[in-house]
Amino acid sequence: MLQALMNLLSLCWKPFGRSDGEGLGSVGIVGAANIGGGGGGRDGKDNLLWFRDFGKYAWGDFSMAVVQANQVLEDQSQIESGPFGTFVGVYDGHGGPETARYVCDNLFRHFQAISAESEGVVTAETIQNAFLRTEEGFTALVSELWGTRPQVATVGSCCLVGVICQGTLFVANLGDSRCVLGKKVGNTGEIAAIQLSTEHNANLEEVRHELKDLHPHDPEIVVLKHGVWRVKGIIQVSKSIGDVYMKHARFNREPISAKFRLPEPMTMPILSAEPTILSHPLHPNDSFLIFASDGLWEHLSNEKAVEIVHNHPHAYLCWQGSAKRLVKTALQEAARKREMRYSDLRKIDKKVRRHFHDDITVIVLFLNHDLISRGTAQEPPVSIKSARDH
Repeated sequence: MLQALMNLLSLCWKPFGRSDGEGLGSVGIVGAANIGGGGGGRDGKDNLLWFRDFGKYAWGDFSMAVVQANQVLEDQSQIESGPFGTFVGVYDGHGGPETARYVCDNLFRHFQAISAESEGVVTAETIQNAFLRTEEGFTALVSELWGTRPQVATVGSCCLVGVICQGTLFVANLGDSRCVLGKKVGNTGEIAAIQLSTEHNANLEEVRHELKDLHPHDPEIVVLKHGVWRVKGIIQVSKSIGDVYMKHARFNREPISAKFRLPEPMTMPILSAEPTILSHPLHPNDSFLIFASDGLWEHLSNEKAVEIVHNHPHAYLCWQGSAKRLVKTALQEAARKREMRYSDLRKIDKKVRRHFHDDITVIVLFLNHDLISRGTAQEPPVSIKSARDH
C-alpha cells in the first residue's frame, strides 16, 4: 500500500520538462471574482499562468488553467455546477475583452432563467435561447455606448458551452474553440479523441462553402489575405457573440475604424450568433472532456491533448493538474516552433507574448459515471470564473 502511494507521488512530482523548481511556492487565484464558490482544490499562479489543479464538480473532478498573452486578457471562462447539473463556458474574445466578459456575466444567468421557465428541463432549444438573449443584450449595450464608446461594436467573442444534465451532454459552439472527448476503446486500455464541437472559421473549406451559399451575390464574402481566409477580408470566424458591425448596418459606419467598415451597403447579417449544438448521451466509456480556446488547438492536436490527460494521474495529491499540463505543453510547442527555449518564452511579458501564442484557456472535466448514473450531484455547488481580473 505504501509503495503504491509512493509510486503515485513520484508521478505527480515529476518535473514538467524543466528543472527550475515550481510548485506551491507562488500562490495566486484563478476565480478572482468568486473563488469562494466551492469546488475545493488548489489554486496557483506562475507568471502569466493561473490555474486550479484539482476541484470537484457535480459529476466528478475538474482542472482548469488560463495563460495570458494579450495586453488585456481576452479569454474568460466559468464552471457552474449544482443539483441542476453542470454548465461550462469558454469565451475567447477578439478585438478586446468586453464581449467575453459580458458573456461570462450573462449567458449562464439567461440559461438559468430559461431552464426555470421549463421547470428545469434542458434541451438544445434552452441553450440556443440563452445564446440569443445574450446576443440581444450585448447588442443593446452597444447601442447604449454608441455615443461614447463606438469601438465596442467591433469587439466579439467565440463561445463554447457544455451542459451536463440527466446523463446527457450538450455542446454548443460559436467560433473556433473546441470540445474534445476522451473515450476508452473497449477494454484495450487505449483511448480515442472525439471532437464534439463544430467550428466556424473561414479557413475551413466547408465554412467558406456555407458563407458562399448564404451570400451568392457577394464574390468577396470570403477573401484570402496573407495566406489566411477571412470573412469580407476582415475576420476569421463566421459565428460569434458581438461583432455587431458585421450584423447590423447601423453600426457599420463612422465613427468605427475604417478597417471595419464595408465598402458596400449591408443588406443582411454577415456573421451569425446561432450556435451549432450537439447532444451526446454519456456512456460509461466516456472518460473526460477537454474544453479549450483555439490558443490550445493551434499547438496541440485532439489526439495529443487526449493522450496527455489520459497518461497522467489527476488525483488531488498531484502537483500538476491536467489543464495546466496541457497549457504548458502548448507553450513548449510554441517555443519549439520559434526555435527558443520554454524557459525563455516564460520571461516574455504580455502583449509581446502575443507574437508567440494566444491567450489559452483549458477546462478538463473527468466523468464519474457512478454519480452520473445515480443522478446525485456532489456537494457543495461550484461557481468559478477564471482569471476574471487579470
